[in-house]
Amino acid sequence: MDEFELLLDLHKGAYRQGPGGDAETEKAIGLAGIDRKAPIRIADIGCGTGASTLTLARLLNAKITAVDFLQDFIDVLANRAESNGVGDKVTPLCASMEQLPFEDEAFDVVWSEGAIYNIGFAKGVAAWRRYLKPGGLLVVSEITWLTSSRPSGLQDHWNREYPEIDMASAKIRVLEDSGYTPVGYFVLPEHCWLDNYYEPMRRGFDGFLSRNGNSKEAQAIVEAERHEMKLYEDYKAYFSYGVYIARKADS
Repeated sequence: MDEFELLLDLHKGAYRQGPGGDAETEKAIGLAGIDRKAPIRIADIGCGTGASTLTLARLLNAKITAVDFLQDFIDVLANRAESNGVGDKVTPLCASMEQLPFEDEAFDVVWSEGAIYNIGFAKGVAAWRRYLKPGGLLVVSEITWLTSSRPSGLQDHWNREYPEIDMASAKIRVLEDSGYTPVGYFVLPEHCWLDNYYEPMRRGFDGFLSRNGNSKEAQAIVEAERHEMKLYEDYKAYFSYGVYIARKADS
């Protein structure tokens, strides 16, 4: 297997492919002021294996188009939606978030948890605005600095990994400049990283290595993930995911 296939093998069996939580998805619904009984259409972009999709389907009267560019993730999502009794509310779609096959103003809500970094925050919020109905809602989570200064080693790491990382104030300015009115913001708490994402991944390392013959390539993947975990554990006071909620402003 090449590196991409190994990463896919590690993550496709997980409930989450990034930090988050069902309670936090529900909190975002509340802050957004979404009427749980009103029929709406949602695009969940970068849905992975469907953690946020299933929560949205369970809590809302929504038809959800769940998008990911990996067919393996989409297949898992489809099975989970059926087994959770919400298959009729979810339309799985394998597509790139940069080439979405949607009509303009097709959705009441565009949702994206832990995925917009793949296209870049500024590019993503600007590009996806067209898919929202007038007054539609955007809900995205994005890696965010929590303090105005941080250790140089941490700064260097994120400058390499994702140069768009910034303070919440800068992200909100991007939203405003892209034609949105900010509605709400909150930071994902520690358990969304440690309990909901890293610990399940850690428990899967032995099985992952065994499936892949304990190869050097598989060992390198595990070591990289362990490094990321330690980075968060050591520096969690300085960064997290911020959840940004904004409304499409009048043109």
